[in-house]
Amino acid sequence: MDYVRLGSTGMKVSRICLGMMSYGDPARGQDWVLDEAQSEPLVRGAAEAGVTFFDTADVYSAGSSEEVTGRLLRKIFPNREDYVLATKVFFPVGQATNDSGLSRKHVHAAIDASLRRLGTDYVDLYQIHRWDDHTPIEETMEALHDVVRSGKARYIGASTMYAWQFAKAQHVAEVNGWTKFVSMQNHYNLLYREEEREMVPLCLDQGVGLIPWSPLARGLVARAGSDDQGTTRASSDGRITSLYGGPGDAAILDRVAGVASELGVSPAQVGLAWLLAQPGVNAPIVGATKERHLDDAVAAVGLSLSDKELAALAEPYVDRLVAH
Repeated sequence: MDYVRLGSTGMKVSRICLGMMSYGDPARGQDWVLDEAQSEPLVRGAAEAGVTFFDTADVYSAGSSEEVTGRLLRKIFPNREDYVLATKVFFPVGQATNDSGLSRKHVHAAIDASLRRLGTDYVDLYQIHRWDDHTPIEETMEALHDVVRSGKARYIGASTMYAWQFAKAQHVAEVNGWTKFVSMQNHYNLLYREEEREMVPLCLDQGVGLIPWSPLARGLVARAGSDDQGTTRASSDGRITSLYGGPGDAAILDRVAGVASELGVSPAQVGLAWLLAQPGVNAPIVGATKERHLDDAVAAVGLSLSDKELAALAEPYVDRLVAH
């Protein structure tokens, strides 16, 4: 496993981040969620392979993902400082009027609830899951600054928004002397590269690390050239058709399958290796419900694609509408 500083911070993270969305309580989430006993071998395997970066959110399985994440990491790692823990705030976990969004009230309540579920005094990275159109960004950034100053989070990050929104948030923080975002968790993979228009250049300019979600396009890249229908989650994921399937996708998947065949590796390794080679990408967030998912992710870190292979994979891409 390789390690890199997250953005321009001094904190190092593994080049693969294990996404914890698939782990929790199936009764409180989707039927594809693995329970704690099923999750432990995968999380333990990730740790043994050198993964030290783990990402969850309060909304995943109505909070049970944080509970399982906290218990497993405490069991697997001897010390709290041995791993980097990230979670997120925005979506509703409860039913009360203020149980969502990025108001000062909700941010402070949500971090306390997350820390209780995770069983820790602090998170390393506290991220806003989405942009809140109904709360002044000044209110949100000051609340996040207070969370950091209180010691409940070491750094803050953002996810899935327009570049102008991210730039506005960073500007508000800077002019007020508040904590700025150090990372952007954005939608970025071989089948969706609209982030390269503005968000990626902005993050490169500002020293913000990229930790992309859905690095394999909800498994489509991993199944390139195969009749494999994917996981239980993939078969019930209605967003696959709304996010992917546009012009150029079939050609990209053909290229992935071709490069994988030539190199004697899996398509998943090729897709992740391409993303890891992109400027500013620190650690793609990989979901793993099977051991081979984890094996492919770890192997991708050591896979170096040639300039010719990288160009061939990128060439068929056709611009599309921005999708969040």
